[in-house]
Amino acid sequence: MRLIFLGPPGAGKGTQAARIVAKHGIPQLSTGDMLRAAVAAGTPIGQKAKAVMDAGGLVSDEIVIGIVADRIEEPDAKKGFILDGFPRTLAQAEALDGMLDGKGLKLDAVLELKVDQTKLVDRIVKRAEEAKAAGQPVRKDDDPEVFKTRLEAYNRDTAVVAPYYAKRGQLTAIDGMQPIDTVTSAIESALSETARG
Repeated sequence: MRLIFLGPPGAGKGTQAARIVAKHGIPQLSTGDMLRAAVAAGTPIGQKAKAVMDAGGLVSDEIVIGIVADRIEEPDAKKGFILDGFPRTLAQAEALDGMLDGKGLKLDAVLELKVDQTKLVDRIVKRAEEAKAAGQPVRKDDDPEVFKTRLEAYNRDTAVVAPYYAKRGQLTAIDGMQPIDTVTSAIESALSETARG
């Protein structure tokens, strides 16, 4: 089962991905984690990434795709994987398709958690206020201004990825504003449809 999770920051992708990992025994692959692991392992692509990062640059799509290509060859990803936070752009989505085609693989599903972004910002503001009231530090991601910036970046760069997969008939939209367990059930039924399809 090869999946992609799409949706703005705070939509609940991490929570839902963790549940799929637990139920189906496939790894959740975050490009940030994979990048750090490749650099730490000193793989050829990891060394390329390190050179770019050390110079203060952004790692190119080519390097990210190379890292994803290496990672999905590992034994734990043979049954499948969840890509979280990737692809972020149309170019990455096209490059990912090309790389998977080259390996004779295809995506089983692309799940988009649809959320009301105004309510999402309210939810983050509330979470930040609750943390402050409890005397806890506010997570950097829960700072409303930081969150709004991330949301703008998502709307500018990543929101175009969903229509790309929709055109290919691979996208399933899930209402991410429902209770967590309801969202999980909707995802599971979408996955069983895919398995039957």
